[in-house]
Amino acid sequence: MLPTVLRCVRPISTSLALSRPLAHFRPPMDPDPSRPIERSIRSKLTDALDPVHLEVHNESHMHAVPPGSESHFRVLVVSSQFEGLPLIKRHRLVNEALKKELSSCVHALSIQAKTPEQWRSDPSLAKSPPCMGGSRGDHTVEEKLKAGRE
Repeated sequence: MLPTVLRCVRPISTSLALSRPLAHFRPPMDPDPSRPIERSIRSKLTDALDPVHLEVHNESHMHAVPPGSESHFRVLVVSSQFEGLPLIKRHRLVNEALKKELSSCVHALSIQAKTPEQWRSDPSLAKSPPCMGGSRGDHTVEEKLKAGRE
């Protein structure tokens, strides 16, 4: 099997992101093939955690990165594998599943890891904080994203 090359750039429809609140947005069940990082995140979390509910949101457009980037994500994972685990261990399971993406072109990953019972009592996705512009002063961001695509 040939190694998969992850690309960090994809076209994005900002009209959808701006016209509908995130709480009402439900990503398509079949991820868009033009979004390889998102597809990889979805696939790996599904394989590792067998979630009863999974949401993967590309929030790169909210940050100081080139248009179409796949570098900032928010995930909501609902899995029975989280039963009895503290939050830090749940996050470690997610981070371990996405080790390759986190070591290459995913710059930020916001994780909500819930048990099915927690999801039933509160089926919401927390709102992302506004970008503080941490990468605005980093003139190598575009270079780093380009390296992640190669």
